[in-house]
Amino acid sequence: MNKILTLSEKAFVIISFIYYSGGIMILMLSGGISEGDESGEFGEYPILNILFLITYVIAFALLALRWKKAILVFSKGGIIWFLLGLAIVSIFWSYSPDVTKTRVIALTGTMIFSLYLASRYSLKEQLHLLGWTFGISVFLSIMFAILLPKYGIMAGVHAGALRGIYTHKNGLGQRMILSTIVFLIIALKADKNRWIFWSFFATSFALMILSKASSPLLSLVIIISILSILSVLHWRYFFMVPAIIAFSSIAIILYSLATTNSEQIAGAFGKNLTLTGRTDFWPLMVDKIKENPWLGYGFGAFWKGLDGPSNYVWNASAFKAPNGHNGYLDLWLELGFIGLSIYMIAFISSFQKALQYIRIVRTPDGFWPTLLFSYVVLSNLTESGLVSQNNFLFMIQISTFLSLRIPQSMSKKSLILKDV
Repeated sequence: MNKILTLSEKAFVIISFIYYSGGIMILMLSGGISEGDESGEFGEYPILNILFLITYVIAFALLALRWKKAILVFSKGGIIWFLLGLAIVSIFWSYSPDVTKTRVIALTGTMIFSLYLASRYSLKEQLHLLGWTFGISVFLSIMFAILLPKYGIMAGVHAGALRGIYTHKNGLGQRMILSTIVFLIIALKADKNRWIFWSFFATSFALMILSKASSPLLSLVIIISILSILSVLHWRYFFMVPAIIAFSSIAIILYSLATTNSEQIAGAFGKNLTLTGRTDFWPLMVDKIKENPWLGYGFGAFWKGLDGPSNYVWNASAFKAPNGHNGYLDLWLELGFIGLSIYMIAFISSFQKALQYIRIVRTPDGFWPTLLFSYVVLSNLTESGLVSQNNFLFMIQISTFLSLRIPQSMSKKSLILKDV
């Protein structure tokens, strides 16, 4: 009986992961429409919010069953909860209080789910649950492309690009970069059936290429380079320090070459130096930040099209952006410099613990938190989701923040990282 309950709980987590990642539901509800194909447009689907609410309730109920562990993990969160608190009180100065109230409820539910993950599963267990999640996503994405091409392959502006079980090619690309990282780590760690994990790694990489999303490919190259450098942390100090100096020197040289040849590099990836127009409206966002630099416009209240403070950006640029395509600027717009500072303190302290985790675990899965955080940094340079409700990457990030602050089950000892 206990085994059935355990498997049921893991199934709930995996299904929730797929749902939070944006897989299947929105694509099916929309009828497989694509950007620019004039077959319709994405609408509001109340069922989606209901399903998110169900995950919040179930996660809260499971937390209640293990309330002692939940309180312990919550108490270790520290400054992380100040970020949620600031989002809640931003209702009082929000440009659109009703929108902020709704999104704060969803943000609270998302962080409850993260709290549940951290209190129920160790980082190693979370990694394997992600492996199951991405394995299913990879399989279904291939099936959608082959059997349901209207859904699995984009039409319109991005005709021919693979999107699998997601609504856009970029969605598939973003999920597959995480999939390649997860399966790379699991494959390096596995003692048997390693070929299975390498196969999923290769397939995830192939799907990312077929999505024709260039940013994830560049991010993956950088992250694999980071993994190579981080391997130095397993060396003895006598060798580690010179190696870090050498890698740092090489990085400075490569950075200098990249900045000198930036136009050629951008062209090789089918981009320009404006990052497909993003840098044209980022200065406009900075203008709005200057008007409310400390507290922002309220959580989720800036990007309201022509009906909100974003009307200045829309009217002054040719790009009707649904968000700022930069997580750091968006967080500054919503919760001000105070909110951005709280997040950065939490992130930096967590990154420090992630580096300690590498030194203590000393197996490939020890690299997971640092590589995840590296991807968070890279992805939010051109996409928005640093602090966002019902966002898969944010949910995983917060659960990792919390997990690094509590004892982690290990083979012969417990990992305890001091609070910062």
